[in-house]
Amino acid sequence: MPQSYILVINGKPEGPFTIPELKARGIKPGDFVKTDDMVDYKEAHEIAELRELFGFARPKLLMQYYGSFDQRWLASALDWFILFGAFVLLAAMAVFLFITDKQARIYTSIGIVAFTPIGKFIYHVVMESSVTQATYGKQMLKIKVVDMDGNRITVGKAIGRNLAKIFSVLTFFIGYLIAFFNKQQQCLHDMIAGTLVIKDRLV
Repeated sequence: MPQSYILVINGKPEGPFTIPELKARGIKPGDFVKTDDMVDYKEAHEIAELRELFGFARPKLLMQYYGSFDQRWLASALDWFILFGAFVLLAAMAVFLFITDKQARIYTSIGIVAFTPIGKFIYHVVMESSVTQATYGKQMLKIKVVDMDGNRITVGKAIGRNLAKIFSVLTFFIGYLIAFFNKQQQCLHDMIAGTLVIKDRLV
């Protein structure tokens, strides 16, 4: 079924209108529209389908669109909680279902849980380069990772971004704190990889 949009006209929502009907009404980039699936209204130029069909320019990333440090920190904490919990559960299942020796259980549990940082690296690369552009923690906080033009990042860029976190840590975490001192709120690893963390408003 073709997508239809509710259009705000003179401050009031009307429609839904099909794409041809929107075209007939002379829809403008700054007009507010919404589909049944969208939680809130967005300007027409924020929606990829309408940009492509009507030739609207991609909106610039404005200051209010950048993910804040506290959002990023909380998202990271949630991701650690999710990953650590998953590995603890995996370790518990492995040792109690497949291992009977007590000492072997201890070593196996430690080994599986110790793999968490590597698992987290893979998890970040896969999720940040996926269609969601965000880990589960970031999704909960409504933020996502994009390139400098606001586009979805590639797997290669996701790998580079997450490897560059080593430098953010080696600077005694100053690499993270510099997000407070630049207008795009980039951490050191974002600067190295050419990425941004933005609020999940733009499409």
